[in-house]
Amino acid sequence: MSTRRLILGLLLIAPLAACNARGPVNVAADDDSAWYTGTMPDKPFDVPIVDKSRLDPKYRRQIVRYTGPEKPGTIVVDIDNRQIALVQEDGTAVQYGVGVGKAGFSWKGEARIARKGVWPDWSPTTTMVSLNPDLPRTRKGGLDNPLGARALYLYQGNRDTLFRIHGTNEPWSIGEQLSSGCVRMLNEDIVDLYERVPVGTQVLVKRNGKYRV
Repeated sequence: MSTRRLILGLLLIAPLAACNARGPVNVAADDDSAWYTGTMPDKPFDVPIVDKSRLDPKYRRQIVRYTGPEKPGTIVVDIDNRQIALVQEDGTAVQYGVGVGKAGFSWKGEARIARKGVWPDWSPTTTMVSLNPDLPRTRKGGLDNPLGARALYLYQGNRDTLFRIHGTNEPWSIGEQLSSGCVRMLNEDIVDLYERVPVGTQVLVKRNGKYRV
C-alpha cells in the first residue's frame, strides 16, 4: 500500500468530536482522495496537502488589504464570511477560509489563545459524554484525530471556553456551517497560523458585521 493511500485511508475514519463533526454524507460523496495532492513534512506525522482548486478562491490562504481598527497580531474570526484574518503591521492581513458550527461561538466578546497544541490529543466534553456515553474519553493525536495537526485553545480570563481553532481532516467542510461549534481550518493552514501567533494572542469574533460583546 502506498504512503499516500495509507494517509488517505486514515483520514477517512469518521471523526468523533463536536469540534469536527461530519456534515451531510453527500458533501464528501465523491472520491475523497481527489482532495489531496501530497504531503508536507511535519513531526510526528506529515500533513496531507489539499488541492486548492477544489476550494472557492475566497477560502484559499491569501494576503488581503485590511482596514479594520484591530491592532496587528489580532485574530479576527468572521463567522458570516467563514474567514479568519490575522492582522499584519503593513495594513494587510493573512486571510484563511474556515468552517464553523451552527452554534458558532456561544461565548461572547474577545478571547485569547491560552495554549497551543501540536497534533493534540482530543477529549470529549462532559456534555458530549452525557449524550453519548460510549465515546472514548481520549484520542491520541494523529491523522484520524478530530483536532487535526494543530489546535489553538481559546480562554476568557482563566476559563476555558471549550472552543478551539484547529485543523480538520474534512477539507470539504471549509466554507460550510455544520453541526459543531469550533472553527476548523485546512491542516496546512492551521500549521501556518500556529507558527505566526504566540500564546496570549487576542481573538475577536465578528457576526453580522459586529463583534459579539
